[in-house]
Amino acid sequence: MHVLILGAGYSGTAIARAMAPTATSVVGTTRTGEKAMKLEKAGIRPILFDGETVSDELAAALGQATHLIQSIAPGRDGDPMFRASSPDLAQLAPNLKWIGYLSTVGVYGDHGGAWVTEDMLRKPVSARSVERVEAEDGWIAFGVRQNIPVAVLRLAGIYGPGRNAFCNLANGTARRLIKPGQVFNRIRVEDIGAATLFLATSGTGGVFNITDDEPAPPQDVVAEAARLMGVEPPPEIPFEQAELSPMARSFYGENKRVSNARMRATGFAFAYPNYRVSLAQLWQSGTWRNA
Repeated sequence: MHVLILGAGYSGTAIARAMAPTATSVVGTTRTGEKAMKLEKAGIRPILFDGETVSDELAAALGQATHLIQSIAPGRDGDPMFRASSPDLAQLAPNLKWIGYLSTVGVYGDHGGAWVTEDMLRKPVSARSVERVEAEDGWIAFGVRQNIPVAVLRLAGIYGPGRNAFCNLANGTARRLIKPGQVFNRIRVEDIGAATLFLATSGTGGVFNITDDEPAPPQDVVAEAARLMGVEPPPEIPFEQAELSPMARSFYGENKRVSNARMRATGFAFAYPNYRVSLAQLWQSGTWRNA
């Protein structure tokens, strides 16, 4: 298994770590030399890629890759691999056996707190989610043309070591915004890595929601983290009174409970099925600070 991760950031690095023990090689792209050094320290061979120009080194890695994970967000011009100026991926990567595309549960849009599954109509609200829908379709169509299984992983809100409510409490940025009925879906980053490995090694294609079992109000997560830390939680703030960036406010404009039943039906077991189990492990292990 020769693994290539396009965009080895927070989630991509977790995927690389999960796949490294069984892979012959793991390569990850990044935009900067500083991040490349971090990938090397994590045991991942880095390749610089700005999302536009495919270098000879990246072309060689694509040629060797048997398992490709695309984690780079599309822009207004679409997915970096399928733009008009992009080289032919089918020719660049003739040895591919499986593709994983990291998408987002944002493609479902707002459902007023109701449960949603992979079979429901996508109705994205934000421009970034509209771009994700187009990218999903592009990768699925590529898989059909090339007869390669493509797994679309629709990720919930990602957290884990170095990115969590403990960090926010410690640096004074944690807030408890109260919007009645609002829930968010979340996923521990290590479970993203494990789910990707599970689907890749079994050669499974399809669309899968990668989220834990329990959509929950965001203020409850902050309160639980504060309890574990033994500190006073920040005061509750009515949503209407909160000062939020346009992007942050847009997140609160989407309210849904995302089901992971399809992923569970494959036999995959989430190590962190809810935020309480996950926060307890982060705190007890002392890994909550580690990025």
